[in-house]
Amino acid sequence: MNAIGLVAFALVGATKAIREEFDLFGVAVVGLVTAFAGGATRDILVNRVPLALQSPIEIALGVFGVALAIGVSVALESADDHPITLFSDAVGLAAFTTTGAIVATGVGVSGFGVVTIATINAVGGGAFADILLDRSPFILLEDFYASCAVLGGGTYWIITLLGGSGSVAAAICAAVTVGTRMAAVTYGWTLPTAQVLRTSA
Repeated sequence: MNAIGLVAFALVGATKAIREEFDLFGVAVVGLVTAFAGGATRDILVNRVPLALQSPIEIALGVFGVALAIGVSVALESADDHPITLFSDAVGLAAFTTTGAIVATGVGVSGFGVVTIATINAVGGGAFADILLDRSPFILLEDFYASCAVLGGGTYWIITLLGGSGSVAAAICAAVTVGTRMAAVTYGWTLPTAQVLRTSA
């Protein structure tokens, strides 16, 4: 799960930087931050050294994702909103949500902690990348994105609470996360803003 998430999010983050016309170093930085920042935050919260600082394989996977993004941008026009990129983003979101939930469960935090760490693991990298891209983190706006990680992490916790195995919980968590994200992209789901609620009232 972690390896899939690293490649997918490095590709997505680098693609965003390419759209903003960053140079290749900037593309690599944004791609790697997208891939690693959420997991590093997760590891700090559970009091362990971030995996990115322990294994060269982790970095290699991130660099591979960046290279894929560069290749896709050369081959395709508007690569940042191409179905390949959108699906990669959904897969990365699901993989990191599941990884975060597994790690959080392993250290024995509460149900709220499981959902929180799963969500941070999933969307933290994208939030840091948006800051580097000089814009408000889109997870704080109306897009139905972080909510998918919350649903996935909550699903993982409920299944384990009911006695389900970790592997079953992981598979269903990933399916719920990627399924809700792709549905949100397909059908244009968004969360309402306070302004919309005020208008409707």
